Amino acid sequence: MERFDTLRHVSIGQYIPGESVVHRLDPRVKLLAFGLLVVATVLATTYLNNALLLLVVLAVAWMARLPLGYLLANIKPALPIIVFFALLQLLFYGARPGDRLLLQWGTVRISFMGVRLVIVSLARFLDLILLTSLLTNTTTTGALTHGLERLLAPLNVLHLPGHELAMVGAIALRFVPILGEQLESIMKAQASRGVGFDAGGRWQLIANARRVARLIIPLFVDAFRRSEEMMLAFQARCYRGGRGRTHLVQLCLALRDYVALLLSLTLLAAIILIRQFHLP
Repeated sequence: MERFDTLRHVSIGQYIPGESVVHRLDPRVKLLAFGLLVVATVLATTYLNNALLLLVVLAVAWMARLPLGYLLANIKPALPIIVFFALLQLLFYGARPGDRLLLQWGTVRISFMGVRLVIVSLARFLDLILLTSLLTNTTTTGALTHGLERLLAPLNVLHLPGHELAMVGAIALRFVPILGEQLESIMKAQASRGVGFDAGGRWQLIANARRVARLIIPLFVDAFRRSEEMMLAFQARCYRGGRGRTHLVQLCLALRDYVALLLSLTLLAAIILIRQFHLP
C-alpha cells in the first residue's frame, strides 16, 4: 500500500506558508509573470534558452525557500508518459537534410536534431512543472482568485463573466490534491479486494491502460458527487456570480511587484533575442 502514498503528495495546488519576498508578491503580478515565463518557455528552443530559464526558476525557488525535491515530486507520476513520448520523438523524428545521423536501424533513424529536440522538450516540461508549482506553492487559492478576478475585470465591460471564470479556475486548482487523495483511496480499496496493480510492469502501457480504466469510473462518480455538493453549497449561500459584489481584499502594488514584473519582461526579451540570433 505504501506505493500509493505518493499520489496525495502532488505539490501543485498546495500552498506552503512563508514570509519570503516571493510569497509577498501581489497575486496579479505572479499571474502576469507566470504567463510571461510560460511564453518564454514555449519560445525556448535552444540549450541556452532552457538553461537560462532553469536557472531563473531555481533562483526563484531558492528565494521562496521551497525544497527542490518537493517541487520535483510532480514529475514522478507522469514520468512513464514523459519517457514514452520522448522515445517517440527520438525514434520517429527522422533526419532532415544536412542533419547528422547518429544511428540507423531499418526505418528508424536517430539524428542529432532528434536528440536535441528530446532534450529541449524535457527541459520545457521541467520548467513548466516548476513554474506551476512555484505559483501555487507561494500563493493561496483565495489570493489567486482575487488576482485572476482583477485581471479579468476588463471582461465585465464586454459583458463576459470575469468573476465566474476566476472562480472556476480557483475551484479546479483546489480539486487537484483532493482528487489525488481520492484516487489513492480507490486504488487502495481495489488492491485490498484483490485487484492487481503490478501485473505487466510499470512501463507496460497496455496493462497500465487497463488498470487505469478500472479507476476512471469511481473517480468520475466521486468528482460528480463533490460537484453537486458544491453546487448546493453555492445555492444555499445565495451565490449569484460577480454582479454587484464588493471586495473585502484590496490589492496594492509595491516596489517589489514592479521589479518582479520588469525582470519577467527582461527574461522574455532575452529569450526572444537568443532565438532571433540563432544562438545554441
